[in-house]
Amino acid sequence: MTLSHLLLLVALGLTLLALWLLYRYQQERQYRRQVYIAPSHANWAASQPDPDQPLRYRLALVGDLGAVATDGQDPVLTLLQHWLHEAGPTSGVVLLGDNVYPTGIPAPTAPGREAAERRLDIQLDAFRSYAGRVIFLSGNHDWNKGRPDGYQYLLRQEAYVLEHLPGAFYLPPKGCPGPITMQLTDGLLLVVLNTQWWVQHGPRPLGAAYGCSATTSKEPFEQLQEILEHNRHQQVVVAGHHPLYSNAMHGGKFTTKQHLFPLTAAHKKAYVPLPGLGSLFPVYRKLIGAEEDMAHPRYRKMRRRLLRVLHQFPNIIYAAGHDHNLQYFHYQQGHYLVSGSGSKTAFVQHGGKATFAHEHKGFFSLEFYQNGDVWLRTYEPSPQTDVPAGTEVFRQKLFTSPVTPAPQPIGATAPASSAAE
Repeated sequence: MTLSHLLLLVALGLTLLALWLLYRYQQERQYRRQVYIAPSHANWAASQPDPDQPLRYRLALVGDLGAVATDGQDPVLTLLQHWLHEAGPTSGVVLLGDNVYPTGIPAPTAPGREAAERRLDIQLDAFRSYAGRVIFLSGNHDWNKGRPDGYQYLLRQEAYVLEHLPGAFYLPPKGCPGPITMQLTDGLLLVVLNTQWWVQHGPRPLGAAYGCSATTSKEPFEQLQEILEHNRHQQVVVAGHHPLYSNAMHGGKFTTKQHLFPLTAAHKKAYVPLPGLGSLFPVYRKLIGAEEDMAHPRYRKMRRRLLRVLHQFPNIIYAAGHDHNLQYFHYQQGHYLVSGSGSKTAFVQHGGKATFAHEHKGFFSLEFYQNGDVWLRTYEPSPQTDVPAGTEVFRQKLFTSPVTPAPQPIGATAPASSAAE
């Protein structure tokens, strides 16, 4: 084969690849930002909670609020405040990390400190008159995007939250890996893990000297196993920042646009087609990954160990943020949520193991009823500003289980007051 023939074949291959990617791009545009609901749940709207059953607890799961608007007009915060007013004292809110973009709370003299405080203040102000529990988790952005000095960023944010909203909890405290438990009400236990701990560079707290219950990176999973064994009779929600299943970027799913026009990642109008070459970055993120991706060895190891424990316990609910969309997976008898669109949205692929997926701002809420029913509800801002309750695009009864009083706690528990840590 001559060089000219080889070049011709390469050119033909690149042309076919470009045409295929363009076709995929057009197909993708038709479902971007559309609600995906698995065919087996197409009649979701016909099911709703029994109106005669009293609610015993509501739990909002809100992730990645770190880019919240600071002008008082943020749609998700407005919707969340409506939810808080309706939910009342027998409820709680879990902020699933990435509370301040882009890099958490810098040092007091750093240029970005004022803007970071403003973004956190607007969130704390939303909870001033709320009588329920407010629980903050940390994400990779709160640890300075995983950089070696991230531990100091985390400690500054924790101190700021507890100083300016004394009734709040920041869990696990002091950057420890966890797990830490909180009894929300009879028969309902919250377990919190600091998933960023396993992928973080630089200093990470471990052992009694830092106030942590675990002394090795493997011990938290053993403690989680013990906690879940001891609480099989309870309904359990496990919360962490990183998803365990995801049809979005951190799960290795990228848009055709990211393959065909990779320069748009740097500038949204840089539509320079680079078929083939443009796929190198998405393929790298899918197969090797940055630390925040499931493909990365640290994340993969943490995920594998965590799933090995969770898969043993039916009807465990695991809630995370990180990917900027709403997703629900019912897999291996467990319920896995991604609620990371508190202030940003990003592509999420339809299908696969997902029961529900939507590229839209909003959050999930769990409703726990006296008869043991547990319902998942979606809350999204409505296009009509005069609809404070927002739009519900999906709901699902997750399971029914008997409600029994809590046993004596095992392992580390959240303090009675956040100031006690």
